[in-house]
Amino acid sequence: MDFEALRNAEFGPLDTAVSDWSRLVRNLESMEKDARDGLKRRAAKANWQGINATVSRQFVGKTVGEFTDARTQASSVRNILRDTRDELRSHRRTLEEALDRGSKRNLTVVATGGGGFTVTMRVHPDRAGTGTDPSAHGEADVLALRDEVQEILEAATRSDDTASDVLRALVDQSEHGFSGASYGDRDGAVRAVREAAALARLARQNPGDLSVKEFDRLLAGLERYGDDALFAERFAAELGAAGTLEFWTGINDPGHGIEASSRGGNELMRERLTHFDDLQRHLGLTLAHATQSDSAAMSDWKREMIRLGEQPIGPSGMHQGFQVMSNLMRHGDYDDGFLKQYGDALVEAEKQHGDGDGKAPAAWHNLGLDPRLNHVGPDGGSDPFTGFMKALANSPDAATTFFGETFRTASEAGGGSSVDNFTYFFEQRDWPSDLDSEKQAGRVGRDMMAQALEAAVTGHPAGELPTVNTPAHGAEQARLMERVIGSISEDPDRLLNHRYMADSIGQMTAEYMPDVHRGLHPATESNTRLFPVAGTAAVFESDDLTRVLYAVGRDPAGYAAVTMGQSSYTGNIMEYHFRNPEANISDPLFSQPENLKASIEGIANIAGEIQGTISAGRAYEGEKEEGARNAEYNTALEKSKVWTSATIGIGVGIGVASIAGPWGIAAGGIAGTASNEILNGIVTGSLQDDASQVIYRNGEEIGDTRDSTFKAVEMAAEEAGRLSGSPSPHIVAIVAEEAGEGFNTAHTKISEILGGQKIPDTLETK
Repeated sequence: MDFEALRNAEFGPLDTAVSDWSRLVRNLESMEKDARDGLKRRAAKANWQGINATVSRQFVGKTVGEFTDARTQASSVRNILRDTRDELRSHRRTLEEALDRGSKRNLTVVATGGGGFTVTMRVHPDRAGTGTDPSAHGEADVLALRDEVQEILEAATRSDDTASDVLRALVDQSEHGFSGASYGDRDGAVRAVREAAALARLARQNPGDLSVKEFDRLLAGLERYGDDALFAERFAAELGAAGTLEFWTGINDPGHGIEASSRGGNELMRERLTHFDDLQRHLGLTLAHATQSDSAAMSDWKREMIRLGEQPIGPSGMHQGFQVMSNLMRHGDYDDGFLKQYGDALVEAEKQHGDGDGKAPAAWHNLGLDPRLNHVGPDGGSDPFTGFMKALANSPDAATTFFGETFRTASEAGGGSSVDNFTYFFEQRDWPSDLDSEKQAGRVGRDMMAQALEAAVTGHPAGELPTVNTPAHGAEQARLMERVIGSISEDPDRLLNHRYMADSIGQMTAEYMPDVHRGLHPATESNTRLFPVAGTAAVFESDDLTRVLYAVGRDPAGYAAVTMGQSSYTGNIMEYHFRNPEANISDPLFSQPENLKASIEGIANIAGEIQGTISAGRAYEGEKEEGARNAEYNTALEKSKVWTSATIGIGVGIGVASIAGPWGIAAGGIAGTASNEILNGIVTGSLQDDASQVIYRNGEEIGDTRDSTFKAVEMAAEEAGRLSGSPSPHIVAIVAEEAGEGFNTAHTKISEILGGQKIPDTLETK
């Protein structure tokens, strides 16, 4: 910064800017509150129908999010401007103090033009007045004042330049809309940018030369700053796409270990190999955050990463770019646009180098000698679709889009039928072998694919539960869920031969409980009233559901997910009907209490059928394994206690304007909901001294599950009536009978559909 510019600086414009931004922040805070408490809350309570249930409701949610991002970005800009103004004022004050001290020694600082300055005497000895000592300074004083002024100007320049740098970086984060990057002061943003540049330099060096100390610094920095928007963008941009791939390949290349050994010891491999999983995780999270940036540098990074997908990477060239990058995509929420382009290019590589009918390219197979690219799971990371599917599992919208896209057109199939990505990956692909501890080729890849499907059809990341803010199922999601159910029904071995997918399939089924109930209930006009659905309803065939529920029931995790989902839904939908008489079955010949009774009976019947079907799968598994897996089922139910957390208040997609919102009765919390009582009974039942309180726990005989089903629906009806203020002992008294009818219906259908198979009466060890 020029001497004159700092000395004569006018801070009025900066004061005005800080004041204006502060006022903008206050206004945006008010608008954000109105949007969140007004617009979003009203949207949540609205009875959305048709396209409004998906497009409009989702738009409202994104709009409210934009208000939040706008307020966050405005706050960051204000804080950076305020800090910079205060620092520049401080620098000018320090300059004035230095000039004042120099004046007392007959020294002054004069601008020389072009930003320079010189230190000279204020009064020449020849012009000194009486009593003035113009020689009150020496050469050391002149040099000291010069150096002090220069340091002040350099500090002021750093304040100005770094403020400009971080403000530009902040604005560049989002091409449209606003960035969610938040900084309480300028120094925090500056530190993030500087650390990013420093760590990128570390990662750009020869990986074989990376010391333990440098490894530790790199890992600590990524762990600390990985979710910082400016850090992530600057780190990825400065490292570059090629640098990213070369770093991860190089650090895992055994050749570097040989080189290190020849120099006296493979220190990094020996001392830090157990921390490579942490590095992979935090590097992936940082890159995911970086891809959310719309900066020109990150746009180049994304294009270059895709271009390098089929290029050999590293000194050995044993892996392609797709294989390296996919292993870094297992953690974090990558930009949807990047995932689409990356996925399209990866699919094209699969088609070009595989046989197109399911056999993956030879390069994707792990030969056992390849450098290990993955440290966060049992597979070695050779199949790029494993990591990519995990990335989709964290990015629901991208997952939905991916599975609906075409893998092979009719013309590519030689005149046959076109094949979409769902059909290819779920039904046709021969997933390549990997270094799986379970010795099942392709196990991890298929499991990741099931998680990606879970995200694709539910609208939230796999492994999580939906919340009141999760949009209703859209048309693409519903159609894909129909495909999943139809595919497993067509060939149950698609699940049974790969049961590690059952937890995801079970979760998906649980979150489509309204649609499942419709599919099992006889098709009548009352169906939409009895089991309302927000958004687009998935349409299932009754026999398809029976086959799938039976198959899911044969796995403990799948059984637990459906049990918890069905139990929650039963409690919530019963409470909904107790509280909303106008939503009950409408028969003009019935009184309002009789219509309510008919509704609750219908719900209890389908609840019984669902439990009867999955319990039959559990019973078959128990007979086949001679009761050995019974403990696994109970453990799975115990682990499912997450269903009793706050998010269970959504009612697993009731999807109507009920008590507190379109996603369910307890949008504002679960306290006092009917489903909460049942779920607590399920996960804590084994701890009760009174055996009558045990729900779905023993399972040693089919009768145990039947009795648990009766108990659960009775509890749901009783709690629903009590909480609605209109208890009905009469209804409670008859729901167990209806559940029993549904339970028997399930076993009859299974015998018919599965060729006369008899359901075992007991799960006890023979």
